[in-house]
Amino acid sequence: MEFCNKRIWDRNGDADQDITNSLNLVANLYNRKSSSYHERKIFPYAKTEHLRLDLLPRVRKMATSRRPDHPWKDMDDMELLRNAGLYEENLLTGEKGFNLAAILLLGKDETIQSVCPGYRTDAIFRDEHLDRYDDRLTVETNLIESYDLLTEFVAKHTDDKFFLVDNANMSVRDVIAREIVSNILVHREFSSAFPAKIVIEPNRIVTENWNRAQYPGEIDPNAFTPYPKNPILARFFMNVGRADTLGSGVRNLYKYTKIYCGGEPTLEEGDVFRIHVPLQTNEQKSGTSYDTLTERQRLILDAVTANPKIQVEKLAELFDLSRSTINREIKEIRKTTSLYFDKKEQRWFIG
Repeated sequence: MEFCNKRIWDRNGDADQDITNSLNLVANLYNRKSSSYHERKIFPYAKTEHLRLDLLPRVRKMATSRRPDHPWKDMDDMELLRNAGLYEENLLTGEKGFNLAAILLLGKDETIQSVCPGYRTDAIFRDEHLDRYDDRLTVETNLIESYDLLTEFVAKHTDDKFFLVDNANMSVRDVIAREIVSNILVHREFSSAFPAKIVIEPNRIVTENWNRAQYPGEIDPNAFTPYPKNPILARFFMNVGRADTLGSGVRNLYKYTKIYCGGEPTLEEGDVFRIHVPLQTNEQKSGTSYDTLTERQRLILDAVTANPKIQVEKLAELFDLSRSTINREIKEIRKTTSLYFDKKEQRWFIG
């Protein structure tokens, strides 16, 4: 970042970008450089009636199931909230009260929208309707219940394969879902109105959330330094058993994705943090099987291969078929191949 001739410049790849007139880009730059955590912003007029204190018995139960002698077991509500860092005093300003982390974790829906109007997580499943969606869930509630809703959505639309790991039969899919959902809820930058997304397709899961990047680029699991984005939220999730130690999420994703499908996830850090988890089987990754396809399905696949940017409408016109028939044929093709449509790039991929 440079300040020159009364202009603000930000480094973007190999170029310097003038961001002086863009309030959003300047704000994003400030967030990246700031040493403060947005989750610690105190709302002095927030009271207990703005919170869902009915969730605390469940919080205690989750904490003690992980650790029977957990100190939260015998604390009253305010002691627990103070101990968790959700009610604090700013020693520089003298402000006291519930912080943003408290409202995100335990706030009533209307309270969350009041203090963080951009907070939302979109969960989308695409299978037959590749240019739109087959199922969608918009989550705007507290992080405790958001976790349940999002993990259930992932479970609903992915195969539950059981594996023997360390001599124990376990659902690897559930572990992957936990790491994906925990990351998108705990490690996002809540000062931005950018909506977080979980997109599930037959061959992959992709997530996006706004991020305060420390080391932009693709994450190497063997050479990365974990950096806490929201330490209060992360510590709370660790206490209730929904996350492990800092950095374990990346290692777990690599470990369990390999077990699940034989592939590796991709994690890219930038202003938008992206995770790509493949769901293909090893057989799908080895190549494309044409033997089980009908002649029409082979022609459609050849057309897509020849022109990866071709749209469903154009395919329907090309083969004189209805849009629904094309979508149905593509769904059959995807059962025996690794074909998928990337909505962001607006193109087809095989593998």
